[in-house]
Amino acid sequence: MPHLLIVSHVPSANTRAMTDAVVGGASHEDIEGVDLRVLTPPEAGPDDVLWANGIILGTTENFGYMSGAIKDFFERIYYPCLEKTEGLPYALFIRAGNDGTGARTSMERIIKGLAWKAVQEPLICSGDYREDFLVSCEELGMTMAAGLEAGIF
Repeated sequence: MPHLLIVSHVPSANTRAMTDAVVGGASHEDIEGVDLRVLTPPEAGPDDVLWANGIILGTTENFGYMSGAIKDFFERIYYPCLEKTEGLPYALFIRAGNDGTGARTSMERIIKGLAWKAVQEPLICSGDYREDFLVSCEELGMTMAAGLEAGIF
């Protein structure tokens, strides 16, 4: 059974709702063959990443950059996972007050060093919060879980 790890920074009710939507999509009733682990960045470590067959990362855009919590996560897992997780399928979702470009670029720079494989374009939910962000988040979770279950990723 493939393992999906979701690591998300949830400093607000809106980002919690987005993460819950990703989890809801990943645990949809039509997806039965994926083991799911959901953690905040401080809870997640190298063993969790090494366990995973796919990973979804969620962050807020902070000062045009990824959240400090996600940066800390990357700093703790980078060397223990380097060369051991090459090709790991991943997806990103970003809650951005601006355009999310800085958060995306900073995360992708680190992920490039890890040699992970993007399964879709990052989901950037920018501007004022909208309820339709949740639909996109649910679709992201469902796509990743279904792809892992089917052996596509």
